Amino acid sequence: MSGDLDFTSADVPTAAPSVASLQQAEASLVTTLPEGGVGFENMKNHILKDIAVGFAGASRSPNFYADTTGNVTDAALFADWLVSTTDQNVQVHLPRETVATTLEATALRSLRLLQQLLSVNETTFPGRIFTTGAAASNLLGRAMGREFVVAEAGRRNSPPSHTSVAELGLLEACLQAGVQSIQIITTRPHSSLYKAVSAAGIGRDSVLLVPLSEDEPWKFDMNVLTQHLSREEAKTIIVVSAAEAVSGRFMSQAEMARIRSLADKYGAWVHVDGAVGLQALILPHTKEYAALNDGVSGFHLADSIAGDAHELLNVPHDCGFFFTRHLELQQIVFRNPGAAYLSTATLSIPSPLNLGLENSRRFRALPVYASLLACGRIWYCTLLERRIALARRIA
Repeated sequence: MSGDLDFTSADVPTAAPSVASLQQAEASLVTTLPEGGVGFENMKNHILKDIAVGFAGASRSPNFYADTTGNVTDAALFADWLVSTTDQNVQVHLPRETVATTLEATALRSLRLLQQLLSVNETTFPGRIFTTGAAASNLLGRAMGREFVVAEAGRRNSPPSHTSVAELGLLEACLQAGVQSIQIITTRPHSSLYKAVSAAGIGRDSVLLVPLSEDEPWKFDMNVLTQHLSREEAKTIIVVSAAEAVSGRFMSQAEMARIRSLADKYGAWVHVDGAVGLQALILPHTKEYAALNDGVSGFHLADSIAGDAHELLNVPHDCGFFFTRHLELQQIVFRNPGAAYLSTATLSIPSPLNLGLENSRRFRALPVYASLLACGRIWYCTLLERRIALARRIA
């Protein structure tokens, strides 16, 4: 796979289709459903000759530097074709019928490979699942954070009470726990945070921004954070942007440790949105990367971490991942009860059915597994170092 970093000019696809190609593609779109169908060959020719000319080619080019969108390794592309061909449903762990869920568990054990790549301790974060992307992973973090802070408020009552949002619903659980509101405290978050809190029933108005200053918006104002945490009637999910999406800057390990200490004191949940900067965990610990090393060294203190595989690993879109310390809580929130036909007697790994939003799931683990296996740690580290060097030259 070392050749993936060395392209000739002849290999570079056109970054964007021409105006004429776009117009051709738009004009050729079929708008009336055919009664009898046009057949496979006619369909194939239509898509290849009429539609595909309107697709952007930038993401397959080595000269495409949009980090957030990413690229695709040959290994991941091959595996993604195989995913569609074999059409595995990574839903219920049925090891006598398919190896798919076992492979996903292996891939997620840091994928034993991904967590190894990121130096994330698999025993510290036993809860893990592939998702459709970082936005979905962030939604999992909000749902679990919501469950935790309300349940923790109930546990701290006198006498303690069982206040599970998953069982009672948000309004009843908050009422019994004496919680008047759930607040999301962050600095300058990615826009998808607001979507996640809306979908989780917490509300966009619950987001409180507490940046240290205009010059350092990626850092928390710890005094203001403490003031908000001390409100007894409000319970808190703290969201750390790693890195801050505009500047690419991180807060320090010491600041992360301070946030963890405050969260433990006040019963808050700490979530790291690592879609942009989680890959800094791959970097060597050298003077050149000292600030980045320090910025990500406290991630292990989080309750949950969201990541984007199409950014981090250069696999096709529709692939993110989620790690959490709280496997049991994850299964409480996302349990799919009452369907005997979806049960499994095999408990060697947690069933994916009870770990995320989806029931039927695409085999997203295979492109990740293939790319990690084919490329290895050094390749990914080299790729990231080149991107950092390029960004610093541009800056």
